[in-house]
Amino acid sequence: MSRAHALHILVKTKEEAEAIKKELDAGKRFADLARQHSTCPSGKNGGDLGEFRQGDMVAPFDKVVFSKPTLEVHGPVKTQFGWHLIKTLSRG
Repeated sequence: MSRAHALHILVKTKEEAEAIKKELDAGKRFADLARQHSTCPSGKNGGDLGEFRQGDMVAPFDKVVFSKPTLEVHGPVKTQFGWHLIKTLSRG
């Protein structure tokens, strides 16, 4: 089974996620913005979710992590938890 290591930022609205993505595009650090904005407990760790297996996360999140290019920020992605910006660090 495939494994991945990813970071994410979780917020309540698509607009908030889009605003944070603009900051990332302007060169702000993902970990800093995760600490500032993410509503997920992983925000304290810069959004780091550690390593997980395919199928461990909710389907829309899983799909991005296991199909989109690594080391790029993807999103906003909607799940039942809110809106995510996702950066997959490695996959294998």
